Amino acid sequence: MQFPHTPQHAQLPLFEAFMAQPIAPLLTDVVETPWNTEPEAFSELSLRGAAGNCLNLLAPILRELSQDQDARWLTLIAPPSSLTQTWLRDAGLNRERILLLQPRGTQTALQLTCEALKLGRSHTVVSWINPINGVGRQQLIGAAKTGDAQSLNIRLG
Repeated sequence: MQFPHTPQHAQLPLFEAFMAQPIAPLLTDVVETPWNTEPEAFSELSLRGAAGNCLNLLAPILRELSQDQDARWLTLIAPPSSLTQTWLRDAGLNRERILLLQPRGTQTALQLTCEALKLGRSHTVVSWINPINGVGRQQLIGAAKTGDAQSLNIRLG
């Protein structure tokens, strides 16, 4: 079967076709701004789904934090009941560097988290405060800055 004859156009290989395009301004013209190397005082992670699945997603984050080179604690405030000592061990966390705290009496998880952050004895304080409003966030940020720590709030949906 013969195909109708079409005029042959000069076809450039793919790479050469891109090179034939006008060149954008040189990258040296772009002013470089350094990455912010200072960690944020407050971060929040929202996980939705079955509790077991959420904990499986959270495990590598907590494992990394528990093995931080900072000599201070990783403090977990008001974690869900499914986050047990057995789970911590099975998830490979360094349990010798973790404090598990629950609020007592009339104390709220937010108040306990702020106290733990201000003390500065933890490099990271992980809380399970849900919901958290803007005022609560600002309190955590201020407390984290006072104690030179990081606040990580986990919202389970």
